[in-house]
Formats: sequence, structure tokens, C-alpha cells
Amino acid sequence: MTETIIDVGQRHIRDINQDMQAAAARGEAMRVINTLSRHNLGVGLPDAAHLSFEGSVGYYCGGLNTGARIEIERNCGWALGEGMAKGHITVGGYAGMSCGAAMIGGTIHVKGNAGPRCGVAMKGGNIVVEGKIGYQSGFMAHAGKIIALGGAGASCADALWQGEVWVAGDVESLGVDVDVIEPTAEEVAEVDAILDPLGLVDSSRNWRKMVSGQRLWFFESRDANAWLMI
Repeated sequence: MTETIIDVGQRHIRDINQDMQAAAARGEAMRVINTLSRHNLGVGLPDAAHLSFEGSVGYYCGGLNTGARIEIERNCGWALGEGMAKGHITVGGYAGMSCGAAMIGGTIHVKGNAGPRCGVAMKGGNIVVEGKIGYQSGFMAHAGKIIALGGAGASCADALWQGEVWVAGDVESLGVDVDVIEPTAEEVAEVDAILDPLGLVDSSRNWRKMVSGQRLWFFESRDANAWLMI
């Protein structure tokens, strides 16, 4: 596959993203240089696009992804892959707040830690974090899996709906309306199937699977205090 180099620098972000769309339409892989941690890079990329960012990127990188494979060498800011429908995003370092917010499909793989509210309001797909996820990760996740291999911060899985948060390691505290359950062998096999292509399967892990306690699914006046705690 032909590779094209896209230089970010101080160019207008619209021009940069138009260059990415044009390269994707030609079937060319992209190497993005001189990123300067700019925001809104690689938004709305089409199916089968492939690009790698040298260095770090800013907010909303890879948002609205519809099938691209995106690799980020170092760190990223807020809301990586926000609203993505499918595709695969890999972060070599740290991912900022709200990684995978409102995503509906695809996989995000963070090799370092992830910031607060990882997977907030996600509606599908998978987020795999090799390090620790920050406070309130999984907040109001409607579907999908957040898998953290290095522990979780405070208020983990707060106000979950039908999403799942899997944690290997210490959890600082649980959020509102969370049940921690013992996963079945079949459920662990499902998680291992997600981790296997990433080379992260380890049968010795002691998983905590967090799901909704379902108290918040239907409002009742006697549960008003639980709602006020969200």
C-alpha cells in the first residue's frame, strides 16, 4: 500500500482532515507528522483507512470513525474516538478524559492509563486499557465492555445501564447502583477473545465484573437519594 505523509503543523484543521479524506479515497496509508498535539485530527475517517500519528494528539482524535485503523504513537487528549461506529484505535501512551465517549462500535486499545469517565455513555464496542482507568469510568454506559488490566479509580461504573466494566487489579471505590458479580467461564472467554488479538490474554487474572444494580432503571421516590448521588 502506498503511504502518504501528512504534515500538521499550524495548517487549518479543515485542510488537514480534507487531505486525510483524499488519501483514504485513493487507498493510501497515511503517516501524520508534526502533530503538535492538535485537536480534531482524523475525524470521520472512512472504512479501510489506515493512518499513524507520530507523537501526541489533542482532543477528539478519531471521532466519528466509521472503520479506519488509527495508531497514535504517544498520548491523546479528551474524547478519543468519540461516537465511533467501527474501526480500531491504538494509543501508545495515556488517553485523556472520556476516551470512547458515546462510541457505538469498534475497539479502542490504550497501552497506558486512561483518564476519568472512560467509556462515558458508550453504546457498544470495546475499550481495552492496559493500565488504570480514571474516576467514574463507565458512567452511564448503555452497552459495550470496558476492560481495565491495571485497576480503576473512584466511583467506578457509576450509574451503569447495560454496559459492563471488567477490572483486574484494585478498584478505589464503586459508583452508584453497581453490582460486582463473579463472571462465568463463558463470559471470561468472551473477554479473552477481545484481548487475544492484542496479545493480552492472561489466565491468572482475578476479574471483577461490574454491572448495573438496576435500581436506577426505574425512578421511585424512595430511591431519590440514589439519584441525587449521581
